Amino acid sequence: MMALLDVASLSKRFSGLRAVSNVSFTVPEGGIVALIGPNGAGKTTTFNLIAGVFAPDEGQVTLRGRPITGLRPHDVCAAGIGRTFQIVKPFGDLSVEDNVVVGALARERAVATARAQARAVLERLGLAEQAVRPARSLTLPDRKRLEVARALATRPDLLLLDEVLAGLRPTEVDRMVEVLRDLNRREGLTILMIEHVMRAVMALSDRVVVLDHGEKIADGTPAEVVADERVIQSYLGTEEA
Repeated sequence: MMALLDVASLSKRFSGLRAVSNVSFTVPEGGIVALIGPNGAGKTTTFNLIAGVFAPDEGQVTLRGRPITGLRPHDVCAAGIGRTFQIVKPFGDLSVEDNVVVGALARERAVATARAQARAVLERLGLAEQAVRPARSLTLPDRKRLEVARALATRPDLLLLDEVLAGLRPTEVDRMVEVLRDLNRREGLTILMIEHVMRAVMALSDRVVVLDHGEKIADGTPAEVVADERVIQSYLGTEEA
């Protein structure tokens, strides 16, 4: 598959602390790639470099061959990248539907068109029955789905998911996995996801990239990565006999 996203030699320091160091990987169009590693490994910083929150000290990000390094977040969104955040913060006093309308207005000029698009996204994610509720009244699983809905409403070519499964019960994880699989297989949505729920990573991902202390230590299929001794030592751990 052709690379939709190409991350080349990204590095970022904060007050001398090396958060990301010479990280390179690609995300093929139509694929699902997981970015994993221990806390503090540089995963969210990498997302922020891709999404335009930070400018890298070195390296480049390209989307379909077009450099997007240094663009502001709204320009990165306009280029075709949508993202979620690890800590979900919907507009609490707005309705669920209006939260998604805000995302849709990133692409649509007409509010009526944005609202129709928002309703379609809510239906897809199983939130249509809660459309008129204030977002602050949602449970955590529904807030997670709303976070995905807001990002989807921007009509991205590439969706960045930052721990959308964190804090969910197993049945809720399975439900979200099916939603993401459906978006990928039926609609061809390309996904790059940060995730700690390894059964979801194994079920969804075509490839897995592993970071540790800001450096890439592995990049391969899920089966290859979980068998990698460096990944076991730094992240997965070993079972005691």
